[in-house]
Amino acid sequence: MFKKTTLSLIAATTLVASANSLTLEPLVVTATKTEQFLKETTANVNIITAQEMEEKHYTTVTEALNSLSGISFTSNGGLGTATSLYVRGFDSKRVLVLIDGIRYNDPTGLSGAPFENLIITDIERIEVVKGAQSGVWGADASAGVINIITKGVQLGLHGTLNGEVGRFNTNKYGASASYATDKYYVKASSTHVDTNGFSAQAPKGVDLKSLENDGYKNTTTSLKAGYNLNESNKVDLAHTIIAAKTQGDPYANPNGIYNSTTKDTFSSLNFNHIDSFNEVNFYAKRSSFKRGYPQDSYSPAFDGVVTEYGVSSKIPYQKSDFLLIGADTKSFEHRNSLNNKYTNNGLFAINSNTFNDKTTLTESVRMDKYDAFNNKTTGKIGIKHTFEKQLYVSSNYGTAYNVPTIYNLYGPYGSTNITPESTKSFDASIGYKGVVLTYFYNTINDMIDFDMNTYKYNNIKGASTLKGFEAEYKKEIFQKTLLSLNYTQLSAKDKDGIDLLRRAKENLKFGVDYYGIDKLHLGLFGEYVGTRADIQYNADWTTSKIETGKYTVVNVVVNYELSKTFSLYGKMDNITDKYYQTVNGYATSPRAFYAGLKASF
Repeated sequence: MFKKTTLSLIAATTLVASANSLTLEPLVVTATKTEQFLKETTANVNIITAQEMEEKHYTTVTEALNSLSGISFTSNGGLGTATSLYVRGFDSKRVLVLIDGIRYNDPTGLSGAPFENLIITDIERIEVVKGAQSGVWGADASAGVINIITKGVQLGLHGTLNGEVGRFNTNKYGASASYATDKYYVKASSTHVDTNGFSAQAPKGVDLKSLENDGYKNTTTSLKAGYNLNESNKVDLAHTIIAAKTQGDPYANPNGIYNSTTKDTFSSLNFNHIDSFNEVNFYAKRSSFKRGYPQDSYSPAFDGVVTEYGVSSKIPYQKSDFLLIGADTKSFEHRNSLNNKYTNNGLFAINSNTFNDKTTLTESVRMDKYDAFNNKTTGKIGIKHTFEKQLYVSSNYGTAYNVPTIYNLYGPYGSTNITPESTKSFDASIGYKGVVLTYFYNTINDMIDFDMNTYKYNNIKGASTLKGFEAEYKKEIFQKTLLSLNYTQLSAKDKDGIDLLRRAKENLKFGVDYYGIDKLHLGLFGEYVGTRADIQYNADWTTSKIETGKYTVVNVVVNYELSKTFSLYGKMDNITDKYYQTVNGYATSPRAFYAGLKASF
């Protein structure tokens, strides 16, 4: 049978979260900044496993995230073009994104994390924590936190090779190698994607074949190493490099040239000490962003750096309770034309108690001091209770904030009077035998946005409301057949009660995986996107609303295990060749077929 453990592991990960009944108990680190069993985590957590990503053969992290309830995306074209992720209606700049705990939010931009350059490479799992998380992580976690965790190592020598070809002259290939002993480990991996693509811009109804192609190249390389000094102390290092080149189009010119380059690096050094009293981590992290636009004489380059130093101490007590306390300092720098920065110093405490193996109560508080604007204190409290017969209920309340970017403060349309916007977040869930139902309610006060009255970025007085309902179901419905369903209903309105753009009011995701034939896996998955409003610019520069939703996209995948070493696969995206746009005037992929081969040793 194709990957005998795959079905049980994928189903179990979801069922543990929803029913807490299985012996398999995944560990998560993002909800409380330390390892905790998923069943004892009060927060709304989704895990995308390596098995799921490898079986679906996603190319980008965005594709994988889009399989979850409460998450949607829009893109200004094909691979490598500007991509926005929405978590329960919050846009990308209100989501904190991490790679192995290192910040991926770009301090030089206005849109948060550059999702367009995140490709799937050597990822062990993606943890998604929904709801306000500033009481744990600080700024920019109003909607939640996405933590991309790369694969660890096994004792001995191991490696993989993989290659894929497909439509638009697309080539994807990669390799990884690791070696580990009881004393030390080293690992390196690299993935390269190269495609001719299709035109980024495409006026609605225009045939893509009549427009020029906009290609994309991305090479993502990761290096990891660690050394055990003794039984109590170890050192770990991690370094990731993302280098990309994107071809694009200038505004209203599908056959024009507006290219960009990216060179981002993410590094961390961690010292871990464990004794009979506590576990201590000392860490240093650095995120460097370099974006270039050769055709733009006004803003040809953006260079930014985030530097972080911190310490945390986890103090366990009683059976499974713990207190985590810590401090960190960060600097956010925008170089080139703005040449400015601000700093942040924070203190935090997280406490978790589990009573009678049934009720978990978690609290967190964080205090942040800034040198550029007002200080903030945020917190979170969550409770979860498990009944008999695979039934549980949970609820969370938290406060969060988003800080103005350096461009918001010091750019040509900025204002140094901008203060952090604040968010209040509430959710309540009930889970039973693979079904999870969640209600969420969020408000954003004094949202940072472009003020058309002053023609500057500013705090827009008033409260925006994002609320809705999520339903999830994942279970083996027949022998060796796994059904996955999730549905989101969303109401996202600004302070005047007007719908926020590009958020679908309804979204249904579906998937069926069949493992009943030896060494073979068949999968069908896709989504329905409901009503979603966008804008179009008229000839006189006025705007009018346009509909970009109400469509269904379906994909299929086939995996076959040739031997313990080799496996091959084929996948077809958009099998019905559905024409649609996620952003008005920007193209999406027509039907496309890809095939690949993987070797593991």
